[in-house]
Amino acid sequence: MFLSRDMLIKLKEEYGTPLYIYSEAILREKCREVKGILPHRNVRINYSAKANTNPELLKIIHSEGLDVDAMSPGEIVIEERAGFTPDRIFFISNNVSAEEMRFAIDRGILISVDSLSQLELFGRINPGGQVAVRFNPGIGAGHHEKVVTAGKKTKFGIQKEFVPQVKAILEQYNLKLVGINQHIGSLFLDGEVYADSICALFDIAREFPQLQFIDFGGGLGVPYKPGENRLDFSVLGQKLDGLIEAFLRDFPNKDIIFKMEPGRYVVAECGLLLGTVHAVKQSYDTRYIGTDLGMNVLLRPAMYDAYHEVSIVKVGSEAEADDLETATIVGDICENSDILARDRRLPKASEGDLVVVSNAGAYGYVMASNYNCRLRPAEVLIDLEGRARLIRKRDTLEQLFINFV
Repeated sequence: MFLSRDMLIKLKEEYGTPLYIYSEAILREKCREVKGILPHRNVRINYSAKANTNPELLKIIHSEGLDVDAMSPGEIVIEERAGFTPDRIFFISNNVSAEEMRFAIDRGILISVDSLSQLELFGRINPGGQVAVRFNPGIGAGHHEKVVTAGKKTKFGIQKEFVPQVKAILEQYNLKLVGINQHIGSLFLDGEVYADSICALFDIAREFPQLQFIDFGGGLGVPYKPGENRLDFSVLGQKLDGLIEAFLRDFPNKDIIFKMEPGRYVVAECGLLLGTVHAVKQSYDTRYIGTDLGMNVLLRPAMYDAYHEVSIVKVGSEAEADDLETATIVGDICENSDILARDRRLPKASEGDLVVVSNAGAYGYVMASNYNCRLRPAEVLIDLEGRARLIRKRDTLEQLFINFV
């Protein structure tokens, strides 16, 4: 937790809860860490913006020299407004329409396609154009089956056996394949499976000697649970450096660019989620702490059984160190899955106390919704001088009606 008790109380008083809070200092630190994985190689880091698209955070990431991925026209527009130029945006499409492809093509943004039919569609609407292709190396990883994006049971990418069909479509429409990419999944803390997938991707790359870049994908994890080891970037960097060195020995383009797509790693640890305790009760064998942190505010625990460290901040008086209870923290949504944290040992909570959720910077606000007609929270940035600045207003009730006719 990067903020003091007094600062958290002050932020609650000024902005209310639920409230997402981000640290500029930690965000910049993480940008520099990922840039340092392979400092002596021709590597570009593409921040996977789907993890957090707040424009103020994107501006910081842009200023740190990272490029950016986009998954939709909406992300493209937000990234453009944050300062990213077309050459620094990579549209990694998945089952998109011709109109969405044209949206990126007209802006001069490179598109990655991940099926033979989408490659054909691209060829029909942009013959002679440059394109990238997403392959599925057959190796997947991730903290939950729903975020494993490679292997034999995922919708993403083209398997290696279809390389001849890819070449045929490229020739049919006179397309120039400038890059290939992959993404094996989200949140791994052991680099071995990542290295294995890169070896498989290199095998595919050798089929296309004209490539300008190879994109390894992302998925670099952060430790959410106590006792988890961090992903060791020095070990990972040495491993990848050796793989790259071996690959370049027989690959004709010695100046080829290697890309990586960290999303979570860049933003997860820079974010906290602040909430308020509204009710405490005993129901049969379970002690419940009822808060305003419903699954509409942070979906990850309900969606993926994801773990976040949770702290109780006493507001009225400090809790005694040994005044603990086992409790389940829940939100205010009419769903039995609306559980933020189950059976945690925490200081005994009272109405009005604060709840702090750590590592909430990735896949937090971007997955928030108006379910139950709840309002999405505000977002605040703590700058390098320690000052708080509102970077997104809280929803209003009037906004619930904005698109009705």
